[in-house]
Amino acid sequence: MDIKQYMQQLGQGARAASRMMAKADTGTKNRALLIIAAAIRREKEALLAANRADMETARAAGLDAAMLDRLALSEKSIATMAEGLEQIAALPDPIGEISDLKYRPSGIQVGKMRVPLGVIGIIYEARPNVTVDAAGLCLKSGNAAILRGGSEAIHCNRALAALVHEGLEAAGLPKGAVQVVETTDRAAVGELITMKEYVDVIVPRGGKGLIERISNEARIPVIKHLDGNCHIYVDDEADLGKALRILENSKTQRLGTCNTAESLLVARSVAAEMLPQLAGMLTALGVEIRGCAETQALVPQARIATDEDYYTEYLAAIISVKVVTGLDEAIEHTNKYSSQHTEAIVTENYTKARRFLREVDSSSVLVNASTRFADGFEYGLGAEIGISTDKLHARGPVGLDGLTSMKYIVLGDGQVRA
Repeated sequence: MDIKQYMQQLGQGARAASRMMAKADTGTKNRALLIIAAAIRREKEALLAANRADMETARAAGLDAAMLDRLALSEKSIATMAEGLEQIAALPDPIGEISDLKYRPSGIQVGKMRVPLGVIGIIYEARPNVTVDAAGLCLKSGNAAILRGGSEAIHCNRALAALVHEGLEAAGLPKGAVQVVETTDRAAVGELITMKEYVDVIVPRGGKGLIERISNEARIPVIKHLDGNCHIYVDDEADLGKALRILENSKTQRLGTCNTAESLLVARSVAAEMLPQLAGMLTALGVEIRGCAETQALVPQARIATDEDYYTEYLAAIISVKVVTGLDEAIEHTNKYSSQHTEAIVTENYTKARRFLREVDSSSVLVNASTRFADGFEYGLGAEIGISTDKLHARGPVGLDGLTSMKYIVLGDGQVRA
């Protein structure tokens, strides 16, 4: 296969489809989404079989536990995919929305209209659900998508792509609106991220190495986050019961996700009371603790933490722990070591909670809730195409609005500029 020629063909098809998608009405887009959701439910067994084939290949290739966790599908996750599409269908259509319409002294009205970005290239590893989430969000927001999943999920991605095409064609939308790159040749990625005549934005989802490569080599704007070093701060006015539940869920529900907690901070005045119980819970669940000297004094099983530990996204049963003087040091430590993804405070003090929300510089900041909520589905976006820790265009989980842009519109009645 001539990779360059193949990718150019995909790009041309996507650009043509994007123009048709931009003018598709809401009812047609919603009909396609619901047909795809129904097809996913109908083909549950076929999808599970395709995923089993991918899992067998991945295990034989020696993929690590975090990658296998991301790759695995279950009946519940398949149902969640379909539900996500149904949620997207129920959301308001952002395209064509006009805002900030104001009269100017000249008599013209100036406002903004929300429009699609155009063609979105999504490059991702492992997670087959990204195929569906990306397709659904791009479809509803009037964009076309070129999806390049990892070779480890090729069987499942092909099966899902067929169902997406079934829904598009049944609704009268162009099949080229969602295209899955069929080749596993890595050269396809190099072509995709430089086709600026056909692709308007790139969204990489996967390990830090993949995202760094895309960020460094792309000639197209990139929406991305590099890693998820997420923090939980247990304040001196925290409820211990809440802290235990939130920490357990944040760290142990799933180890391999970007919104899993990797660092725990505990206020010094309650460390002797709370930290042994928090650490005991984690140890009982198989989590290794790496802490500061004060942590080691209170938690004998803890290993000493290095400065590098506080910067690390483990994606494993390991957590870094530090005893801090209070809120000021917790905020300072978090802003220094975090990846600006997701942070949480556990406190009953409203004023401290407000300060944490205002001063912590991350894309999601939570009060008395698990970091695992930092997700487009949980935020009511239907799904997400990725999470951005950038500060321009989109930040946090990227849903429909993040896949659109604004253009100025002017309404006049024959006015000319003096």
